[in-house]
Amino acid sequence: MPKRDPILVNSMDSSSSMAVGLWDGTTPGILEALDPHRHDHYTCMFVEAGQLEVLFDFEPLTMPAGTLFICPPHQVHQITSTLGASGYYMSFEGRHITRSAKDILDAALHETIILTLSAPEQQWFTSVLDSLINLHSINNTSYQEVQQPLLSAFIAQAVICHDRKLDTGSISHSPRVMSIANAFRNLVRGDYRNLKRPSDYAQQLNISVAHLNDVVKMVTGLSASALIQKEILSEAQRLLYYSRLSIKEIAVQLGYKDTKYFIRLFTKKTGLSPGDYRKTLRSNAELD
Repeated sequence: MPKRDPILVNSMDSSSSMAVGLWDGTTPGILEALDPHRHDHYTCMFVEAGQLEVLFDFEPLTMPAGTLFICPPHQVHQITSTLGASGYYMSFEGRHITRSAKDILDAALHETIILTLSAPEQQWFTSVLDSLINLHSINNTSYQEVQQPLLSAFIAQAVICHDRKLDTGSISHSPRVMSIANAFRNLVRGDYRNLKRPSDYAQQLNISVAHLNDVVKMVTGLSASALIQKEILSEAQRLLYYSRLSIKEIAVQLGYKDTKYFIRLFTKKTGLSPGDYRKTLRSNAELD
């Protein structure tokens, strides 16, 4: 049996619909984030002052004042330095935003959204965050009927800003296509350790493998098989960097009983064996 996840997972308080507030270098949640961790929910931070240095899936990024980022669940990150930074934080689960906002977020969040906001954009986003913070004191409860539209508008506007700054507007797909693509992506994120063939997912979605491939390719640019392998390899890379699990233990963690097969697959896709990949990452980290 595979060992428990060696990377700390932070969960939402089951009694909370979301969490939003202010942070600085002394905030308990920020101090806890100095160790590698991941969440089982979406996380958002706005750097209002100072500078924040973070590792996102072992990639170092420096975020000065005016930076907004939104992370998908299960991505591993670690704050390496706060450098006088302060701002806003927000954590939420997908079920606490509208269906349309969830579809927009799922379509955009292949990776972390990182935005350098203009002054008007900063003013708009902070006004929404302040409204969410003040909502509880106004009503003595969050009132989901008010909270959900505010949060959904925040997310939708972040994606609009992201697409505009990349100069690549979102391609519009039919609701049916987006529903299938998002359902597949969510199934893969939950089941890739056990289910590794597109046919396994097509069966769950009650569609043909060919139709699944067509939809996934249309939305993500990847085949269904490539997206499954991408999810597996991303997790393998996280475990190689952040954990001390052996290559065999990582293979088992990812659902491979045959360690040699896992090594061949990883080497073919990355150009390095798992052992060499781990050595390269850690050597680069020591040089930084």
